[in-house]
Amino acid sequence: MFGPITIPFGAKMLFNTVKLKPGVSFDQVEMAVGEMCMVVKEKYGGDMGGFIAGQVLKFSGFISAEGSLSDSKSADAHYAIVTYWRSFEHHEKSHADAVFQKTFSAIASLCMETKELGYDLLWQGEASTR
Repeated sequence: MFGPITIPFGAKMLFNTVKLKPGVSFDQVEMAVGEMCMVVKEKYGGDMGGFIAGQVLKFSGFISAEGSLSDSKSADAHYAIVTYWRSFEHHEKSHADAVFQKTFSAIASLCMETKELGYDLLWQGEASTR
């Protein structure tokens, strides 16, 4: 569940930002997120639906002074769900499925906003071992 992931070149990445409703903590949605992730892995993984791998992240509050060109030095608290798929079509088909909709609705009811954007992988690499 917490192992490293390998992303093949050409994968499609979906970046979903999740802002919880005021007063809702991640502890309150953690089990629902875990269930949703398990459903995606088990039902839509590999040849069954095109899911490759995913990650759930919490915004730490850190904003890079060196890597940010914006004058804005603030961002709202949020979580990111990053998933990798063989195609956008695989992603959309899985998310339209009733099984996914049921697990996602448990999370959505505690959110004030979610936004999922799709990206094409253009470059990837690992650190040099020199």
